[in-house]
Amino acid sequence: MEPILLYGFPLGSSMGLVAAFERLGQPYRLCRVDMLTEMKDDAYASINGRQETPVLITDEGRVLTETMAIAAWLEARDTQRRISFEPRSPEADRMHQLMAFVNTGFTTAFTPLWAAYEMESAEPLLLTTLRDFGRKIVANRHYQLEAMIADTEFLIGDRLTLADTTLIGVARWAEFHKAVDGASYPKLAALRGRIEADPAVGYAQAIEDGEKPAGSGACLGHVPLTEAIDRFAA
Repeated sequence: MEPILLYGFPLGSSMGLVAAFERLGQPYRLCRVDMLTEMKDDAYASINGRQETPVLITDEGRVLTETMAIAAWLEARDTQRRISFEPRSPEADRMHQLMAFVNTGFTTAFTPLWAAYEMESAEPLLLTTLRDFGRKIVANRHYQLEAMIADTEFLIGDRLTLADTTLIGVARWAEFHKAVDGASYPKLAALRGRIEADPAVGYAQAIEDGEKPAGSGACLGHVPLTEAIDRFAA
């Protein structure tokens, strides 16, 4: 069977993994998960008890969760090195370093802002505190990432890799939460422009928006969430 990636919308970090699968070019399927409704159901918890996306159903029918674990699964199968580098190379080490930073410090910086978003009925003082605190953390992580970006087309070298796809699904949260002034981070802004212009990323964004782009042909279609749960729930 083909692997199935369960991706979340709207604004799921898993959009980057869709782009990675598309760039890899090997057959795969997708499964769309509404994070505001379907992901909160008990039925979804039977496939991921933490009720989060992404989830990968591997080609062996195993359930694999967490972005970094799924990225490692992809890297191990990237024999043509379309989205990664040779193991133990300096480039591979650099890619892992940047992916780890984005998936930990950069991503979690948005937690107070997401908490405030989900607590709209809370006391105004609490919401203000969460938003002010969140914006400070997000600004600091943007400053740190800006300093880490080298003078290259993408995060590592001149082509899109897993580091870039890990970043792009999360970086757009800054605009959604009005967390920072993007112009204050010119290297990151330019990098995001180049990543978003990549055809695989454009495909993933269109998929998330509910469109039906042509793509490379590697995606063999969507599997309904109910079917994925029926077949692969624990």
